[in-house]
Amino acid sequence: MPKSFYELDIWKEGYTLLLKIYKIANNFPSEEKYILTPQLIRSANSIIANIAESQGRYYFKDKIRTLYTARGEVEEVRSHLRVAVGREYITKEEFSKLDKEYEKLSKRISAYIKSIRIH
Repeated sequence: MPKSFYELDIWKEGYTLLLKIYKIANNFPSEEKYILTPQLIRSANSIIANIAESQGRYYFKDKIRTLYTARGEVEEVRSHLRVAVGREYITKEEFSKLDKEYEKLSKRISAYIKSIRIH
């Protein structure tokens, strides 16, 4: 089992996706500066923050709870991305690719939860 949060594959994957979110959010119109843009970035950042926090939790239930929160944040990002494509801030292709990557991350978080339950 990895010693530090940044050694977790799910954290690395979430971090890579976060950088993609920052890149696309930079292209959102200025009227979204205080609405969609910060919400999308916050929820994407919260995914990796909760994964990191889970590594610092001693008790199993606390660790699992923070991972469930991370998985919930994945769904929030996916929702914000749907809004972004609906408003035509991103292309359907960009949306599809990111949505699939976040869906994969959600499944990997679930698999990680299952793997630590077994130990």
